[in-house]
Amino acid sequence: MKINQSEISDFNQKVVKDHKENFDFLANKLTNKGKDVNSIVDKLAAFQIAIPSWALGAGGTRFGRFSFYGEPTNLEQKIEDIGILHSLTQTAGAVSLHIPWDIPSDYAAIKEKATALNIKFDAVNSNTFQDQQGAAESYKYGSLSNTSKAVREQAIQHNLDVIKIGDKLGSKALTVWLADGSCFPGQNNFQTAFQNTQDSLIDIYKGLPDDWKLLVEYKPYEPNFYSTVIQDWGASLMLANGCGDKAYTLVDLGHHLPNSNIEQIVSILQLKGKLGGFHFNDSKYGDDDVTVGSIKPYALFLIFNELVYGMENNPQNPDLAWMIDASHNVKDPLEDLIQSLEAIQEAYAKALLIDQKALRTAQLENDVVKCQEILQGAYRTDVRPLLEKARVNAGGVISPIDAYRSLGVREQLIKERGKHTVATGL
Repeated sequence: MKINQSEISDFNQKVVKDHKENFDFLANKLTNKGKDVNSIVDKLAAFQIAIPSWALGAGGTRFGRFSFYGEPTNLEQKIEDIGILHSLTQTAGAVSLHIPWDIPSDYAAIKEKATALNIKFDAVNSNTFQDQQGAAESYKYGSLSNTSKAVREQAIQHNLDVIKIGDKLGSKALTVWLADGSCFPGQNNFQTAFQNTQDSLIDIYKGLPDDWKLLVEYKPYEPNFYSTVIQDWGASLMLANGCGDKAYTLVDLGHHLPNSNIEQIVSILQLKGKLGGFHFNDSKYGDDDVTVGSIKPYALFLIFNELVYGMENNPQNPDLAWMIDASHNVKDPLEDLIQSLEAIQEAYAKALLIDQKALRTAQLENDVVKCQEILQGAYRTDVRPLLEKARVNAGGVISPIDAYRSLGVREQLIKERGKHTVATGL
């Protein structure tokens, strides 16, 4: 299924009057406050977020999985689904492949399909948290950190193979997340596990093309609940520094202990030029992987405040890789992703409204009340008309969820693919 421009135009005509009224009201209000509304809209339109190839199907838990039907059964259909998201939102202009779940069978055809839908290939993701069929070695007791050299070499080679796959598609980064750790005290020697991981990452780093980045992800627990080898941003940063200038820390919003100050982590990493990318999701208890902005929208806004500051003041930090990393256990996956895209853009827009000069002055004067007023003044602004304007300017729809339902996208996908299809990697 492909949504054409005439369908988008027809839908927009039904709601454009309200949109224009809301946008004009907000634009006048912001202009009177000295904000460059056109610049904000342009930044929103340019902000693109990658969709992971595994996220187009229904998620699940350890206890069950409930399909929403019409799921994509191959990579071609997954890219078509991302094309639907991008045509509606104009903010999902990239796909992040997870290997070996989504290895192209025809690279030229996949690239042609993605190009036709205006989709680029973002970071590729390796998988050493599962044993693959026919593999000589098992990752039961770890991969890059394993005490067995044969296991480590297999995991290293897998990552090198993933780089080759990504290079054929135009990707420019490899994301490494390890499930390596221990379930019980005494199971691992912490120093040996960490050193093995460092040595393995160095071997992978040597295989990076000159214009690539290595993104090292971290997580405090799960699936091992006693220790994780790369348990926090400090461990990730040490490993990245140990590899070289092209290695960076990747922040997943769900990969922190409860109430961690993620915005502070983000800020320091940018200062050091070592923040490589983001995986967006939300959580109540741990790595819940629920819809972005559904639980802690103010925390997301505070993170974007630091991101906006860093993007303007830390030229030593590279352009960031953005990806949604959420699950959709009881939602239509595409609707869930639309909601996440909207939440990310909303937090970004609100952060762009912050008067950074006034905030800096208040900070230097230790005017704590003024600092809070500046932040919350931006946060309380309804920026949805700005998002709508950015989408319309780029050729998207004013209200993506409403358009998705009005056009009967899920029903059409079920009609084309069948009801009981299952996405790869799930």
